[in-house]
Amino acid sequence: MSDKPVYPDVISYLPPETLKKIHFMVADSGYDDKKLYDLSMTKRFHLVCPVRRYKKTKVERLKLIDFYESALGQVIYSKRSTSIEPLIEHIKSVFRIDPVPAIGCDKVRSIVLLSVLLYQMLVYHNCKM
Repeated sequence: MSDKPVYPDVISYLPPETLKKIHFMVADSGYDDKKLYDLSMTKRFHLVCPVRRYKKTKVERLKLIDFYESALGQVIYSKRSTSIEPLIEHIKSVFRIDPVPAIGCDKVRSIVLLSVLLYQMLVYHNCKM
């Protein structure tokens, strides 16, 4: 199941002071969608994800491809593999939730949120000890 449909909701829940600090939002290729690029731009940050090139790629899309393939775009995108992905893999491994033993967005969300909460509690406890 793709996270793409919840992207607008996630963005809308970000507090204005957080939105002011965001310059780039990094995502995987599943987020390569004009509506998501446009939404990000209305919030004044850039969505950076792998962009597919087509035979008759429009100029607007070529700019996205050029940025993603640029040195800056690659540095920004590389942050994803050193921050987000290892954490997600670690949580899946610790709590053995890959695949998630539930079906439906609400059930999966509950399991993942509880796992993250428990993980944070374990990290806190570890720091105190």
